[in-house]
Amino acid sequence: MTPPTGPGLVLPHGFLMGASTSAHQVEGNNVSSDWWALENRPDSFVTERSGDAADSFHRWPEDMDLLSDLGFNAYRFGIEWARIEPERGHVSRAAVEHYRAMVRGALERGLTPVVTLHHFTSPRWFSALGGWTSPESADLFAAYAQVAAEVLGAGVHHVVTINEPNMIALMHTVLRDAARRSDRGSGPAGGGSHTGAAAADIGALEPDAEVTWALIRAHRAAFDILKAADPALRIGWTVANQVYHAEPGAEEAAAAYAGPREDVFLEAAREDDWIGVQAYTRHRIGPGGPLPVPPDAATTLTGWEVYPEALGEAVRHTAAVVGPHVPILVTENGIATDDDDLRIAYTTGALASLAAAMRDGVDVRGYLHWSALDNYEWGSYRPTFGLIAVDPHSFARRPKESARWLGSLARSGCLPDDPGRPAAASADVSRAG
Repeated sequence: MTPPTGPGLVLPHGFLMGASTSAHQVEGNNVSSDWWALENRPDSFVTERSGDAADSFHRWPEDMDLLSDLGFNAYRFGIEWARIEPERGHVSRAAVEHYRAMVRGALERGLTPVVTLHHFTSPRWFSALGGWTSPESADLFAAYAQVAAEVLGAGVHHVVTINEPNMIALMHTVLRDAARRSDRGSGPAGGGSHTGAAAADIGALEPDAEVTWALIRAHRAAFDILKAADPALRIGWTVANQVYHAEPGAEEAAAAYAGPREDVFLEAAREDDWIGVQAYTRHRIGPGGPLPVPPDAATTLTGWEVYPEALGEAVRHTAAVVGPHVPILVTENGIATDDDDLRIAYTTGALASLAAAMRDGVDVRGYLHWSALDNYEWGSYRPTFGLIAVDPHSFARRPKESARWLGSLARSGCLPDDPGRPAAASADVSRAG
């Protein structure tokens, strides 16, 4: 299915259109990381191990070839701290050169690299020190950023320090509670899920405040180190935008709920070069807190409500919190489904809501779909977010129709028009890229 897009919104010069991955989810055999250790514990609540993942550590040239051939001009990928510094103070020069080669490879294929330094995984030794709760965490992360600057020096301009720090603060609570259950002999928290951590019900959990402020300190420390290394770097971090919808009479409850889970991390980005928006669905909040997905709502493989308008609402909310001087990159948006027609329909709606926000003045500089590949979704391979299918045995890649459709939009330089807006209202957006 290829729905009509109309004349659409003409994108500004330099607008990034591409897709995203994370190191642990696609590389495979990230054996020095804390997530690998967690997956392989005999008592782990993680149902599936990452294993070889999509073998992108070796097959990244093929992945980049596909994205370039499909028409995209940008690729967000991660570098893995646990590979670069597998033991404290020991830097793997081979790993540094591997990631430098990836940066060069992206540029050679016409893909603007957007590089993430931390995407949920840390070296085992860092977690053994207490992870983000260690008094040394900001300094240790800054030291890693100093080494990572060698990778970025190969031609990177857009850098993500930390992916979804708000989810890290929540996951710290999940892992802490799981450890306590295990110590009491009551079994793993949640009993494991065939749809992975993405489907976990974290609505009732409180983010760890100590971890929140440690992450903010680490982000600021890395920002300063990277700017000193190269003042031309454009540095930010990405936030999981939850799109909280207050039920009538629950406006104050929703604001109080959103504060420590999202807005504190957006506020911390007010001095950054850009902010990453990552939006998938909405969350309804009543006077007593989060509400379940309505029983009649269409849902994804992760159990989330299919709500494409979340993207436009997320960028509007983010812009309102960070202020007009901080541009936005959409660094993740997508849907877990094995129905590629639904992926196209969802993404059409999401991009139309993004185009409407841009017309209204929200400064958006790029759209990076989650994800480039079907990959490891933190405990399961079942939720398929990818534009490109990956055979789990041969690792053969197969672009889906959604990949060709989205790539054609990237080539055209347009976003789908808002179906509720008259075609005559379509217009160019002339902000600098």
